[in-house]
Amino acid sequence: MRELIVSSNGRIALPADLRRRLGMGAGAKLEIIEGVDGVTLRVVHAVEPADLSQLAGMAKAPSRGRPRSLDDFDPASQLAGKSRS
Repeated sequence: MRELIVSSNGRIALPADLRRRLGMGAGAKLEIIEGVDGVTLRVVHAVEPADLSQLAGMAKAPSRGRPRSLDDFDPASQLAGKSRS
């Protein structure tokens, strides 16, 4: 049995592994059922956590000129290309 701690403002935090097993992301709703022996929490509306890897490539920046390479960002290559006076 796991124990939860109630914060000073009355909040509890459910362990991450439990939230994953129940498919609960931010915004999930729980029902509190008060009984003789205490309270029971029941998931009313589970919200699946967002998988950010699914969002990759959805937005693309407009192209601005020629493609850049890693050499474009190497300060040493920039100095080597300039002549000394």
